[in-house]
Amino acid sequence: MADSARTGPIVQLDGVTKCYNVGQPAEVEVLHGIDLTLEAGEFAALIGPSGSGKSTLINIIGLLDRPTSGSLFIHGQETRTLDDRALTRLRSEAIGFVFQHHHLLSAFTALENVMMPMLIERHLPAAEMRARAHALLVQMGLEAWEHNLANNLSGGQQQRVAMARALALNPALVLADEPTGNLDTKSAEAVFALMRQANREHHTTFLIVTHNNALARRCDRIIEVVDGQIVRANH
Repeated sequence: MADSARTGPIVQLDGVTKCYNVGQPAEVEVLHGIDLTLEAGEFAALIGPSGSGKSTLINIIGLLDRPTSGSLFIHGQETRTLDDRALTRLRSEAIGFVFQHHHLLSAFTALENVMMPMLIERHLPAAEMRARAHALLVQMGLEAWEHNLANNLSGGQQQRVAMARALALNPALVLADEPTGNLDTKSAEAVFALMRQANREHHTTFLIVTHNNALARRCDRIIEVVDGQIVRANH
């Protein structure tokens, strides 16, 4: 998606609920009528205690799970009626993911890991995919390590590769789940700075799940979830 197209809401949830074991005695509602809008270019933190529903909310926004009721729009696209194939395509085009555990493919180089989303999409020439992956690794300060296997990189380097991979298809939204949770202070600061850079230069919307209150306070907005409800969403 072109940067210039990033205006208006990137994510919009209207009355979203999520229940498990529907219709059974053990039925439980985890999310209770979530209303949330993330505008283009926002840099927000998602906080809340363990068991509050943060992971369920992120999975729904990331199109990895479906709401039980309510509506979810991704960049204006209503997702309720999309089949699995259409959801997969929308997710690959619009959303990048960064996890606490980087989930790199250890048998592949840093460059190949960054190319992977583009290889799956197969809509770019090989030379262009390689050039884009290289440019992203340069931005991450990893050009000297781009031909190293992923498991030969440090934790901080691996997470920066994961960040480059998340940005490979120039998504409108990046969901980052505890992206600095396993890193030392210096590496965590580097990863945070790179997220900020992508946000400012490409108007990429970031939603960062974190238990780190100091990191959350450095975001432009804090969204707090408690017992499956949003109790704070201030800027």
